[in-house]
Amino acid sequence: MMTDDKLREILNRTRCVALVGASMNPARASHFVGQYMVGRGIRVLPVNPGHAGESLFGETVFARLADIPPEWPVDMLDIFRRSKQVLPVVKEALTHLPHLKTVWMQIGVQNEDAAALARAEGIDVVQNRCPKQEFPRLFGDG
Repeated sequence: MMTDDKLREILNRTRCVALVGASMNPARASHFVGQYMVGRGIRVLPVNPGHAGESLFGETVFARLADIPPEWPVDMLDIFRRSKQVLPVVKEALTHLPHLKTVWMQIGVQNEDAAALARAEGIDVVQNRCPKQEFPRLFGDG
């Protein structure tokens, strides 16, 4: 069970997010969630093979998590993929993001196998929630 106190702790410590499924389209949830986090001072590294090398959120879009330099302090993985596509994303993150502290699955996204794998590595897992909704709910700001 993810408590509000634990969510606050996760959101307070997050400084750099790898956003898998980042969209260039401002009408897509992954775009405005990423933009929201940037507005809160969080570095958002977009990951989308279809837009690799382009610019989004002031960063270069990566094709895969494995392309993010391992020394970059990515502490949260934010996943905008279908639930059945999450396990390989989490496996790649565990291999290539050595500073990872949180795996966050967006609203409608849940994968217990991926969650168990991340938790076994000591990583916090949030499922079926959105940070753009949780920040204002927990901290009272927009």
